[in-house]
Amino acid sequence: MGVKALFISSTELKKKSFIDGSVDSNKLLQYIELAQDIHIQNYLGGRLYKHIEQLIVDGTISDASNSIYKDLLDDYIKPMHIWYSQAVYVPYSSFQIDNGGLFKHTSENAETVQREDLDYLTRKSLANAEFYAKRFLDYMCEYGNDFPEYCTTSSDENMSPDKDINYSGGWYL
Repeated sequence: MGVKALFISSTELKKKSFIDGSVDSNKLLQYIELAQDIHIQNYLGGRLYKHIEQLIVDGTISDASNSIYKDLLDDYIKPMHIWYSQAVYVPYSSFQIDNGGLFKHTSENAETVQREDLDYLTRKSLANAEFYAKRFLDYMCEYGNDFPEYCTTSSDENMSPDKDINYSGGWYL
């Protein structure tokens, strides 16, 4: 497959997270892709991941014959992906590298965020992502047989789905 399909858009990420709508969408795409490659593919496994990606590329994800995949994407994968994308983005959000080197963004009317605050936001985002990952895994435990790409064990280059989560959940104080 030559074309990479992202499972969420930067607009969806900004709409469903604490990332401001004015953030340049192009600055978010690499973190959306990274979260998808690392976290989403981990839980879907290579075969289901590639199948959903192909349905998106082909423009057939919304076809009636693919409704179970569309529902899985909308109800379980996207919420998980939004929070993992946010968790991946937060540590890098205030930095930029250009020809002059590495810079930290500052604002005249804002207070600089401390490392502890960044760590806290990242942990909270990960806890939310893990909640949605657990929801996904619970759903797949119940209905996984409806998705043959998920249940097939893989001996080729495809990643097998991680069917367990180290859910930390709860509150961080």
